[in-house]
Amino acid sequence: MSGKLKITLTTTLTLVEQFQSTLSSSQTTTGQPTPTTDEQNKDLDPLSLLSTSATALKSHVTKLSLLTLTSPFTASAVATTLSVLNESVLPSLATAALLITPESHTAAFRSEIGILTSTALKELFLLVKEVQVVAEEKASKKSLDQSEKDTVTLAAGRVWDACDVLIDVATKGVVGFVVRRAEEYRDLVRDAVEEIEAWDPDEEGDEFFDDLLDDDDEDGPTGNDKADDDDDEEGSAALHAQKKDALRILKPIAQIYPAIITNRLKKARVPLSPSDAKTLESLMKQLQQIPEHIDEVAGALYEADLDKYTHQVGKTKDCASRAINLVMLPWAVKQSSGDQEIAGDKFTTWSKTWIKVVGEVSKSIDETLKSQMK
Repeated sequence: MSGKLKITLTTTLTLVEQFQSTLSSSQTTTGQPTPTTDEQNKDLDPLSLLSTSATALKSHVTKLSLLTLTSPFTASAVATTLSVLNESVLPSLATAALLITPESHTAAFRSEIGILTSTALKELFLLVKEVQVVAEEKASKKSLDQSEKDTVTLAAGRVWDACDVLIDVATKGVVGFVVRRAEEYRDLVRDAVEEIEAWDPDEEGDEFFDDLLDDDDEDGPTGNDKADDDDDEEGSAALHAQKKDALRILKPIAQIYPAIITNRLKKARVPLSPSDAKTLESLMKQLQQIPEHIDEVAGALYEADLDKYTHQVGKTKDCASRAINLVMLPWAVKQSSGDQEIAGDKFTTWSKTWIKVVGEVSKSIDETLKSQMK
């Protein structure tokens, strides 16, 4: 291996490790400037820079893999390609990732970009290590065998895949990221509600043990058996009532996802103001917690745990109400006239109706539960 190539390979590996370390440490720091966020970078569009840098990385990786696999191995050409990576592509990629902050893009999006960028760098590190192996072996053999070629090709392919994901997320931006997350939570809620809807409180339990109990009951039904049957019927009726009440409030809650996605998320202003980024952050947390609480509601129903059921239904409703209130007003008037009446905005009108209806349903359910607990 030539001295220049050896130094360049070592430099690339060192830079990748340093950038990975910087990205990792930035994930635990909020509100503090990163080492690369200087005055020259403050006006850059980080998402555009990120997409451009990831595209350039993919292009240079393609060139690097071809130079590595093609005989004769040209050390100077490989060194030149790596030098471009070291001097411009990698610094630009890291800078773009570090310019994405919780204040400008939400903490969730910053975390996502940090993970995706680190993944691209990790895969690049592994590819460069393979190039290093090939460069060292060229001194003793003229050509690579197929397994060695496959190793390099697979390593390059993993870098390409990581870059493609990064480019896609950067292109869609924060709004696209939040919409995707909201759609994932929407699907979880739909599945959970459908599962509750399909659940039959009267469904038999373990038939094997039920048969054993029936076989042991040789003397026929007793007075206690009849009392147990009455209790079972009352318990079944209560479960049916709770299931019905749960669906009365969970179905409207499921409706907030498509409504918010269509009327607010897809209409969010870009670039985000710090206020809008904070709102989106809070909104995502509420939308994420709803399916978690609904799962608990389902568990409480299956276990016939009235206290847990009541508690989780309340938490589910509260999360949904907070989500609605966060985006009830249009983005354009959020800061300047947060409490004024917004005429003509259909979602604002729908939100107020939703809150009123869910409040009435919740009150009705509370009254039913109180009567059951007496």
